[in-house]
Amino acid sequence: MSIASAIASLRPRTRIIAVPLSRPRRLPTTPGVSSAPSGLTYYQFQLASRETKRKMREAEEEADKNRPSWIPKGGLARWAQNKAAETWASFGKAQGGWKRRTYDFGERMADRMEFEELALKSIDPSLGPSLSHPASSEMESESSEGKNVRLRIPLYYPKNILSGETVMSELRQYVDHRIPAHRKGFYMWLAIAPLTAPFMIIPIIPNLPFFFCIWRSWSHYRAFRSSQYLQSLLDRKIIVPESSQELDAIYTRHAPNPSPSLSDPITSPPPSDHSLSSGSSPKSSTNSENHELLLIPTAIPEILEKFELEPGATGDLYRALEQARVRTGAGE
Repeated sequence: MSIASAIASLRPRTRIIAVPLSRPRRLPTTPGVSSAPSGLTYYQFQLASRETKRKMREAEEEADKNRPSWIPKGGLARWAQNKAAETWASFGKAQGGWKRRTYDFGERMADRMEFEELALKSIDPSLGPSLSHPASSEMESESSEGKNVRLRIPLYYPKNILSGETVMSELRQYVDHRIPAHRKGFYMWLAIAPLTAPFMIIPIIPNLPFFFCIWRSWSHYRAFRSSQYLQSLLDRKIIVPESSQELDAIYTRHAPNPSPSLSDPITSPPPSDHSLSSGSSPKSSTNSENHELLLIPTAIPEILEKFELEPGATGDLYRALEQARVRTGAGE
């Protein structure tokens, strides 16, 4: 086994990486309102352990052996997803026409989706650690002695930017805001879908508005379920903060100019009942007057390399950083 493989085998299979994108220049002082910062943070969720993935592959292989011949390999749901992906990819290869215009429009709409929603969609609760028992079989392989260990998911954060207390408070606020927001989005787009029925009379061109509504409803539903799962992990105190020297070094090297002071990390008490009941969005108060960006795009390749992230995370990180720039008004 190589040194790199040995090091990788010692890293937790399940983890959350907090990448703060912006923070308030000053904390709110309004009486009765929580002083928890309302900055923007990108979360890289990696909640599927290697053991769980292995068991899922074995279960799929066993199911394929016993499946009827008329059912596609992997099941009907996977076949439908692959078919939709292939159809969409073919739209992108079209030379002009309504297919190409539809593809370009859809890609622009995807880029406009909130990066928080896209991050939550990446979570599959069925692949995450089980919440049925305080000790999880999925975590057994992570114990150096091969014994059961208590379910624990580290939340990595840069301690020069945030304190452990604050990063947990912000994740709690993030989840508490996202649950009702995505529940509302799910029902809203589901209710709009039937109103697109008149478009079915248009010949040749499929009912694109209907498919768009269903896609947005499904996207909100996945983010809603993932938010609920994260809330359960937080309620059971399974997620624990853990400072990362790698993140600290990245923020030091890739801070914007003028660089923010990294010597005084933001600290704040847990959010009050009043602040949680208000349902305010973490992005509602972000603007160029009281917020500042913490990273520049050159940090993204280093984050991907240091934490060995999948290639798909590249676009997500760039999108999150660009949306943070737009929301805070930086560079305008």
